[in-house]
Amino acid sequence: MSKENNILNKEGFIPAHGGYRKLITYQKAEIIYDGTIYFTKRFFHPYNRTVDQMVQAARSGKQNIAEASMASGTSKETEIKLTNVARASLEELLIDYEDFLRTNKLIIWSVEHKLVGRFRELNKTPNANYQTYVKAIENKEPEICANSMICLIRIVSYLLNNQIKTLEKEFIRSGGLRERMTKARIENRNKKY
Repeated sequence: MSKENNILNKEGFIPAHGGYRKLITYQKAEIIYDGTIYFTKRFFHPYNRTVDQMVQAARSGKQNIAEASMASGTSKETEIKLTNVARASLEELLIDYEDFLRTNKLIIWSVEHKLVGRFRELNKTPNANYQTYVKAIENKEPEICANSMICLIRIVSYLLNNQIKTLEKEFIRSGGLRERMTKARIENRNKKY
C-alpha cells in the first residue's frame, strides 16, 4: 500500500481511491499552504487573527482535497462536497490576499499584467514544488509575494472547478456506492444460477 493508502479492490464494489498526492490540485494546494505560512509569518504580527484565518483556509484547501480523495471509494457525494469545500476555502484565502494588497495600497494584478504571464509560464514546470515558485513567493516586494499567491490560488481553483465537473460526469455515468453494491449482489446471484 502506498503512503496515502491508495486502495485497490479488484473483486469488490469499492473502487480504487486515494492517490491524492498525485493530484496536481493537491500538490499546488500544498505549495499554497507552505507559501501562506511564510507570508503570514513575514507580513503579520503573530497574534493577528488574520494569520489564523489565512493559515486555516490554506490548510482546509489542502486537507479537503486529500479527504475527498480518500472518501471517493464509498461516497461520490462526499468527494464532490469536500472538493467544493477545498475550492471555497481557497476562495476565502484569495480574498485575504486581495485585502492585504488593497489595504496596503498595492496593486492587484490583472490577468494582462506582465508578471501574470510569467507566472503562467512558470506554472507549466513539470513536477513543480515550493522551490519552483520560491523567488516569487519569497520575493522582497510584498506586492509580488501576495500576487504570486493569488496566481497560484486561481490556478488551483480553476483546476478544482474542472475536477468537480469531471466528478459530476462520473457520478452520472457510474452512479454511487448503492448502485455498485446492487450490481455486485446481482452479479454474485447470477453466478450461482
